[in-house]
Amino acid sequence: MIYLASAYSSDDPAVEEARFLAACRATASLLARGLHVYSPIVHSHAICEATGIMNRHWPGWYLHSSAMLTSSAALYVLTLLGWRESVGVTAEIEQARGMQLPIKYVDPVTYAISERAQ
Repeated sequence: MIYLASAYSSDDPAVEEARFLAACRATASLLARGLHVYSPIVHSHAICEATGIMNRHWPGWYLHSSAMLTSSAALYVLTLLGWRESVGVTAEIEQARGMQLPIKYVDPVTYAISERAQ
């Protein structure tokens, strides 16, 4: 399984929605290539929107996301604007490095996968 990290939180709900949709498109593109992908943003945003039960933001999903990353073979980072400043993405990268997982970067327009961040 590939864990797809991407920036999400913003003071602007429209930015969060745009980031959610970008994560959906990237996840779909990777799935269409036959990759097994888990996106915490796609998963958590949809659940929270549908139920209103849980907080959509990083602290509320930390334990779940951490467990999913532990079950993953690689971390892919969707390089949306703001990914380098994202507390969640930074924590996911740190965890993946600690686990010695391969880390790759996904372009948010072409969905090209690279070894280095653009």
